[in-house]
Amino acid sequence: MTPSEKLPEEGELVVCSVTNVKNFGAFAALDEFSNVEGFIHIAEVATGWVKYIRNYVREGQKVVCKVMNVYPGKGTVDLSLKQVNEHQRREKIREWKNETRAKKLLGVVGQKIEKDEEWCWKTFAEELEATYGSLYGSFEQCAIDRESLAEDGFKGEWTESFIAVAVDNIVPPFVHITGSVEVTSPLADGIEHVKVSLLAAEEIEENEDQVLEIDVRSLGTPKYAIMVTAEDYKTAEDELRKAAERVANAMGTNGRVEFKRKE
Repeated sequence: MTPSEKLPEEGELVVCSVTNVKNFGAFAALDEFSNVEGFIHIAEVATGWVKYIRNYVREGQKVVCKVMNVYPGKGTVDLSLKQVNEHQRREKIREWKNETRAKKLLGVVGQKIEKDEEWCWKTFAEELEATYGSLYGSFEQCAIDRESLAEDGFKGEWTESFIAVAVDNIVPPFVHITGSVEVTSPLADGIEHVKVSLLAAEEIEENEDQVLEIDVRSLGTPKYAIMVTAEDYKTAEDELRKAAERVANAMGTNGRVEFKRKE
């Protein structure tokens, strides 16, 4: 999906980049929509009372929010972070990452046929989205079955290059590895520092296209599992190490973090 000039619909889940955090809430740019700003009121950041908003959101962080209200005249929306559960968050991030990757692959197709991105979208990409549900879905289907485009009535000079890019770049998933961290803090508000440090583990860098998911789960306080899903073991191992380092860096001198790799 290319960034749209349209506004999202109420109830839609959107991927956002937090741009500014205030005591009363956070402002965010909607990654899938052009020139649309969202606002997350502090009451919509988390369930219960939020004492330190930066324990939940920080500038530069990617978050998944639910659209609560839309203001067409202003090009702004109200967002809720607390009304998105973990399963919804993971699925939306996976979808967003896939579509971001698909857009890059569409650029490769355009280079092969010497056409710009706009021409590709108008000529075939929009119709592919409608047929296969998403642009990534069309690449994935071609990687599985090279005859899919012809069977579904797609013709043109672009089809051969599209199939070649799909086959060369879409690989069935995936590897899973797990490590564990023991996270403690002796401070009076130590539980807040633990939450912040664990949130840092899941912050995948934008250029980490091969990392599909990082998930942190409790093994019983103070132990937590860090589970990494990636396209290959080297990437998974590297990202697991980085995730543990992010936990330690976020905790700093406010507590103790001990990492162990689970074979």
